[in-house]
Amino acid sequence: MKKLFVFLIIALGANANAQDGKVEKSIFGIYTGFGSKVGIWANNEFRLSTSIALRSEIGLENDFLVGDHYKNTGFILQPVLTLEPRYYYNLAKRNSRGRNTANNSGNYISIKTSYHPDWFVINLPDNVTKIADLGIIPTWGIKRQIDNHFTYETALGLGYRIVYIKANSTNGNIQNVDGDYERNQYIPYLHIGFGYIF
Repeated sequence: MKKLFVFLIIALGANANAQDGKVEKSIFGIYTGFGSKVGIWANNEFRLSTSIALRSEIGLENDFLVGDHYKNTGFILQPVLTLEPRYYYNLAKRNSRGRNTANNSGNYISIKTSYHPDWFVINLPDNVTKIADLGIIPTWGIKRQIDNHFTYETALGLGYRIVYIKANSTNGNIQNVDGDYERNQYIPYLHIGFGYIF
């Protein structure tokens, strides 16, 4: 009986810490989603302060708004590396109202910075040159926990992308022979994702 009592105290204490209206210390998970992008990602959210977390991601995705540098290539998957500082602005308010804030269940604003390196692209024809790009998207979103391990998120924003075009590249409508250069574009962002927290 004494062991059961100690176990309940520890379990309730752990739950209280998860529900204190502050950003979790560190959360690891995987998720999939669709919208402007479809793919699968592994991520970590690391606490920087009581309301700010740094989300880092690595994954494979198809970016439907990637522009004409992969035009007419079909469904491709390319690697992506993302850093996203998130400000969860309503965790304390949700906690004071008795709502679930575990695993950072709240609303946030962020700056999503994603880099597609030119390492490889799955299902890209051999005659198309791999291109790197960097996107910066101010974002508003919500994140909610479904049960102990599952979450869902939705987010929207409008950002800017820099595409790095290589010399002697062949990409869709781009035929570049003069040297490396950059192409810039504005990008809307809409995303719905479902995740699993370890």
